[in-house]
Amino acid sequence: MKNFMITAFLIILALVFYLGDQYGFGEKASLPVDHEQEGLNEQIVLNFSHVVAENTPKGLTAAKFAELVEEKTDGAIKVEIYPNSMLYSDGEELNALQNGDVQMIAPSFSKVTDWIPEWQVLDLPYLFQTNEDIQAVFTGPTKDRLLRMLDKHNVKGLAFWNNGFKQFTTATDSVIKPQDLEGLTLRTMPSDMLVRQLNLVGAETKEASFDQVYTLLEDGQFDGQENTLSNIYSKGFYQVQKQMTITNHGILGYAVMINGEFWDSLPKNLQTAITDAMEEATAWNLKQSEAMNRQALKKMEDMPGFHIRTLSETEQLEWREAFEPLYNYYESHYGKKLLREIEQTVKE
Repeated sequence: MKNFMITAFLIILALVFYLGDQYGFGEKASLPVDHEQEGLNEQIVLNFSHVVAENTPKGLTAAKFAELVEEKTDGAIKVEIYPNSMLYSDGEELNALQNGDVQMIAPSFSKVTDWIPEWQVLDLPYLFQTNEDIQAVFTGPTKDRLLRMLDKHNVKGLAFWNNGFKQFTTATDSVIKPQDLEGLTLRTMPSDMLVRQLNLVGAETKEASFDQVYTLLEDGQFDGQENTLSNIYSKGFYQVQKQMTITNHGILGYAVMINGEFWDSLPKNLQTAITDAMEEATAWNLKQSEAMNRQALKKMEDMPGFHIRTLSETEQLEWREAFEPLYNYYESHYGKKLLREIEQTVKE
């Protein structure tokens, strides 16, 4: 009897599996396709690393660019922004881009001069006089020629962005004449031209990544530094420096670049969308940077204990004359062609 019951059970079990296979009994219900999720699986993520605060010309333009890319690609590309050296310091990001560890960066021109020494022309003091001068170079054929020099480094140059004119801040005495910098230790970026600029007027220089500057100023390891109004305000340098002189002696610009292999892997329609988004973002940047620097200056004018001095035209002329030997140095090492092209563009 026991054996009969076991046999019967097995027969019934086999019958259930047979019927289920024939008529679909027991099959899992097929789930509806979520096309939105399906699209997300195919979405391309572009990681964009930079070293400044989000509320700066570069930070805000990066966010604007990300918004435009998502819009122009219908969400096919998502740009993830990593500000404030979250991923890499300004001394690390070029190698990270070359290696494909990040897809996009926007380093200062000075950072690129190790790769392309000719770019030191952009660090020459008083090469640019007005925001219109900057716009003419940043959107014209000179920009294209400079960006093409990046091709051999596995990098595609996309645009130049502006942060604004640089000013000097110091911990104690006001700087009015070039010789007032003599004997001071100033933070500088790793650019031969910037080091020569400060050494020419008797200052000592030390390099430091941007994310370390506030702490080093606070600790008294630097007597001062040069930077734009928006960076001085957003990073709180006015809290650890007492004096600022409006010299407008140079500009802080950025080369926006993308990893070459990543760029080549994109279909043409997405490359076009990125290029269009970059053109719009750059036009927005050129207006926004000027406005933000004006706003930063107005806010710092009300900071207690922080003194601001603006050079007169006569005083500024003295600074230009002091830096004139740098032009001769550049021409003797890198030729006149690029410098003359920029000077002609600015003149026109």
